[in-house]
Amino acid sequence: MPVRGLLAGAVIFAVLAGAVWWSETKNKKDDTTAAAKSDSPKLVSLKDDDVTRVEIKQKDSEQPVVLQRGKSGWTMSSPRQVSTDSDAVNSVVSSVTGLTWDRLVDEKPGSLNEFGLNNPSAQVTITGKDNKKSTLLIGDDTPTGGSVFAKLEGDPRVFSVSSGVKSNVVKNWRDLRDKRLLTSDDTKLSRVEVRAGSQDIEFGRAGQNDWQIVKPRPMRAEGMKVDELVRKVRETRLNSGISDEDEKKYATDFASGTKVAQVSLTDPSGTQSLDIRKKGEDYYAKSSLTDTVAKVEKDMGDAVSKPLDEYRAKKLFEFGFSEPSKIEIRDDAKTYSFSKSGDKWWSNGKQMDPTSVQSLIDKLRDLQAIKLLESGFTTPLIDISVVSNDGKRTEKVSIAKTSTTWLAKRDNEPTVYELDGKKVEEIQAAAGDVKAPPPPPSATGSQSGKK
Repeated sequence: MPVRGLLAGAVIFAVLAGAVWWSETKNKKDDTTAAAKSDSPKLVSLKDDDVTRVEIKQKDSEQPVVLQRGKSGWTMSSPRQVSTDSDAVNSVVSSVTGLTWDRLVDEKPGSLNEFGLNNPSAQVTITGKDNKKSTLLIGDDTPTGGSVFAKLEGDPRVFSVSSGVKSNVVKNWRDLRDKRLLTSDDTKLSRVEVRAGSQDIEFGRAGQNDWQIVKPRPMRAEGMKVDELVRKVRETRLNSGISDEDEKKYATDFASGTKVAQVSLTDPSGTQSLDIRKKGEDYYAKSSLTDTVAKVEKDMGDAVSKPLDEYRAKKLFEFGFSEPSKIEIRDDAKTYSFSKSGDKWWSNGKQMDPTSVQSLIDKLRDLQAIKLLESGFTTPLIDISVVSNDGKRTEKVSIAKTSTTWLAKRDNEPTVYELDGKKVEEIQAAAGDVKAPPPPPSATGSQSGKK
């Protein structure tokens, strides 16, 4: 190789080596030069259950967030005295007590300014039962991204930690407040009331999983739809990530908005209510538990504005997926009677084919109204009785035929159910198709089949 080429290579090598040295010694913010993560210990010795106080200070906030653990859980004393989201507070605590560093950036930095730690963007202090405190200082993002500079107060070392740590522990008071607008226990609700426009609908719980319409008059309710209403209302939350100006606007719009509905939930602890109003195209909600107004989605307004018929039960039979034990049908001059003993179905002392009986049960289970009426029922042509729930439930339905349609009524109920005529005819056919099971293959036939 010519001498000129050797000299050029040496110059290039020297330049590259100098660049590496400069990067490692002058740019301490480049955490790629630091120690390996495999040696990184936990930074805080406190255990989650020992933490009794949390204080979060942010550079741009005038007041810190102060939380205290008591016998009944976490409470907030600054900057507002509001109920807290215990899960959110515990998440902050766990993020601090479980913190480990990614890399050791500098053991004895000459200045903290270059890491943004002289005036940190945030500091989180946790206090234990023995009043021992640990304060985490969080500085600038590292140049390579994905990490932030951090240190413990009283420890000269600077570390880099995952950016996720910052998002997990730097919370404002809105992030940590209890965002639920209603706190009723849905498993213990006894009453739900919806006032929307001229409607005043009240539901009462008839059993652990059964709802009934109480107002405007007693009627059967579609339990799943009542449960869906309760779920929608209880899952409504205060807004996160909003400013004081947003919150003031929501309150103003709510105050001047048009009332959409009020929903009240009652459990053993009392009654809580949620008011929903509309301003322009926006919907807002305010509960009896807080003065704060939440902006909610349009589907919330739709959910609480449904008409009464949306909640009324349309199925004629309520036995659901519990297996009936007896079915009796009078279809004009024809009569059918099927009873179950053990795992076998019988009729007039003869065993019946279970598949054909199941087909009849399925059609009875699915029979429902296409329209709810108040009158019009005439002389019944068909009477059906179904016993279920181990003999504890007996449901009786009568079906009449008019010149234009089929109508049905449940025993001791005023509602008239308009039916799809094809569904009635399918039940008539299924009842007539119940038959004895096919005979088992004979021993002689089995033997002849082998030959």
